[in-house]
Amino acid sequence: MIWTIIVGILAGFIASKLMKHEGSGCLIDLLLGLVGGWLGGHVLEWLNISWGGTIGEIGTAVIGAVILLWLWSIVKK
Repeated sequence: MIWTIIVGILAGFIASKLMKHEGSGCLIDLLLGLVGGWLGGHVLEWLNISWGGTIGEIGTAVIGAVILLWLWSIVKK
């Protein structure tokens, strides 16, 4: 459970920096990373891509979080 929270915060932070989404805070980064992990896992499964290990978990969550931020930027316009 604690590891999931750490990965979520880290992935949300990385995705926020990649998408230049500033001022979110730790809680938003956590939620972004957790939902991003779920979304990224499904996207990579659809593409038949499988990553293993800690780097794979973080990478999957970052991909999902970037997709979420991209969709959010479209909705805000």
